[in-house]
Amino acid sequence: MQDDPQKREIDNRRNFSFRLNFFFFITFGLFSLLIVRLAVLQFVEGPTLSAEGLRKSTRNDAIAPIRGNIYDANGYPIAYSTSTQSLYYSIQPGKGYEDKAKATAKQLVEIFTQYGDPKQAMTEDDIIRQMDLEFGRNTISTPRRIKSGLTKKEVAYFMENRTDFTGVDIMEESVRNYDKSSIAVQLVGYLKKYKGVRVDNEFYSAKMDETDPALKYLEEEEVGLDGLEFMYQDVLRGKNGLKSYPVNNQEQIIGPMQITNPEKGADLFLTINKNIQLHTEQSIMNHLEKIRKSTNRYEKAEFAQTGFAVAMEVDTGKVVAMASMPDYNPNIWAGGRISPEDYENFSNVLPNGTIRTVYGPYKTKVDRDKHPSSIVPPGSTMKPLSVLIGLQEGLFSPTTRYNDTGLFTYGSKGYETNIRNSQNKSYGSIDGAGGIAHSSNPFMAAMIGNKLYLRGTVNGKSSVEIWDGYMKQFGLGVSTESGLPGESRGIIEYFTEAERGSAQSALIQASFGQQGRYTTLQLAQYTAMLANRGKRIKPQFVNEIKDSEGNLIQGYTPEILNTVDIPEAYWKEIETGMEQVNVQGFEGFGHEFRRKTGTSEQDVSQRTAENAVFIAYAPADNPKLAVAVIVPDGGFGGYGAAPIARQIFDAYDAEIGLTGTPNKALAAQLAAASAGGAAGGTNADGTPIAGAGQGAGDAQ
Repeated sequence: MQDDPQKREIDNRRNFSFRLNFFFFITFGLFSLLIVRLAVLQFVEGPTLSAEGLRKSTRNDAIAPIRGNIYDANGYPIAYSTSTQSLYYSIQPGKGYEDKAKATAKQLVEIFTQYGDPKQAMTEDDIIRQMDLEFGRNTISTPRRIKSGLTKKEVAYFMENRTDFTGVDIMEESVRNYDKSSIAVQLVGYLKKYKGVRVDNEFYSAKMDETDPALKYLEEEEVGLDGLEFMYQDVLRGKNGLKSYPVNNQEQIIGPMQITNPEKGADLFLTINKNIQLHTEQSIMNHLEKIRKSTNRYEKAEFAQTGFAVAMEVDTGKVVAMASMPDYNPNIWAGGRISPEDYENFSNVLPNGTIRTVYGPYKTKVDRDKHPSSIVPPGSTMKPLSVLIGLQEGLFSPTTRYNDTGLFTYGSKGYETNIRNSQNKSYGSIDGAGGIAHSSNPFMAAMIGNKLYLRGTVNGKSSVEIWDGYMKQFGLGVSTESGLPGESRGIIEYFTEAERGSAQSALIQASFGQQGRYTTLQLAQYTAMLANRGKRIKPQFVNEIKDSEGNLIQGYTPEILNTVDIPEAYWKEIETGMEQVNVQGFEGFGHEFRRKTGTSEQDVSQRTAENAVFIAYAPADNPKLAVAVIVPDGGFGGYGAAPIARQIFDAYDAEIGLTGTPNKALAAQLAAASAGGAAGGTNADGTPIAGAGQGAGDAQ
């Protein structure tokens, strides 16, 4: 049957109409989806995509905060920060890196000359030296700081032409400046780059997890690594700023820069007095030179290389001077790093010898082991406390007399140990005060050490444990709680001696200042406790903390760590003895004062060293200032250490006043003596600082 052409035509038209309708339906659906997607992009994902687009076209660089300043008690800047733009160069690894660096140096000279400050002019050799192409100071990956304090024109040029300078970066940073007088440098501390300490230092390792952009540490940021710079790192640091600028896909700046300024850290106002501190430092150095060259056999100390002193207010705990000498110029840490040459030259004086172990400038360990460190036995400066212990424990009374024949012997027959006075002197009938005044070793051994041993255990405590309890109550063998990083607790030896030798030997030796080694700060705290009759006060170094606008954040409050309840009669006994101690260097001193000299013996390689130790407080009846001085290898304490303490008392009297009012006449005398280079050579009244009027036994 043939197809009907008319019917076929009708079917074709019907199919075409269906396909056409289907096409329009599909097209309508696609357009509908597109419109919905555009709506989602516009109203739902728009803000996110807009921010992402902005991020890709904007470069954000954190700006390190400006570190807070450190001032002395009178507002004199010891350490201060300035914000600056610095140029850093990164060595391009691979063959020919030196040629590339030298070519860059030529470019930099031209730019510095054209746009820089003429006072900061640099030659090509200067720049190459800073590049450290031989890796003497840095690894290859460490950016080298070429120049700080760039001018605005220099910064603008480098930012606009950054693609022309491979390896060159401009960084805004806070530059730490230290006073050139080197004021209490070991106490203040120093800075290092964060990237160099974040792995090994526990405090900074924890900062790696910081998520707050304002608090996140920057790799090139300089951070405190010792002293107050480290102790108050969180207070001094401040908060990051932000530098934002638009860039194209080639990282070229295409628009104006926007800056959110960093927040400056808080400022520390110390208890350290600049003038007292500098006078203390100079007095130590002058006196070290004096005793090394002296022809007086009691004064001469040819091995004396170092000296340490702490001056602490009796009732407040404020440390007005802390000197570890010799010291160094802290600006050798400029840029957060130190050169190998400087480290080799100054490594022995970088730590604070008043709180931890420091040796003199000895080149080899063999030489170093021939000399004592900064932590020494207290020697006879222990005797006031020994007498207090004897009285408090009922071993004798203030009226008890002892016949000092110059010798006390203990130990089994054939193994006796003899305890003698210096110069084999004997003092006859003496009481506790006399034992202190004459520095009687036999008195301490017989009446305290041996009696405490013979009494044995009391309330479950051995005699050595009882002794140890008193030591710790007076701050010896425990932390002073100063908070300074790396502070030593001292070295306790009487327990070891009790185990190795006998408890009797340990206590007898300890009673006159052996069997323990302590820091200068511990002795200063102990002296202040003798002065205020039993209150152990926390040493403090910061008087106030203020924000960058001068608003007070934290003030000062004295803190008593513990007290010891001892009858007044016992205090009077030791005070009477301390008033009678013969000492050098205090001729013409205008105040009654109490003191104790010490000559501690210490076995070192191939010899026995004698360390000069001295403690004192003044005025006697209303104590204001306590001073402790240690001179390792300094010989007799009355000659090697006491004259330094006199200079500290004079400086305090002139600046603050031992009676509450500065002594202006004395201040003028000290200024004149200092200008003439005589600090430490004479007293304020012009008399020699260390006459030869007393015998060596009295100079103990």
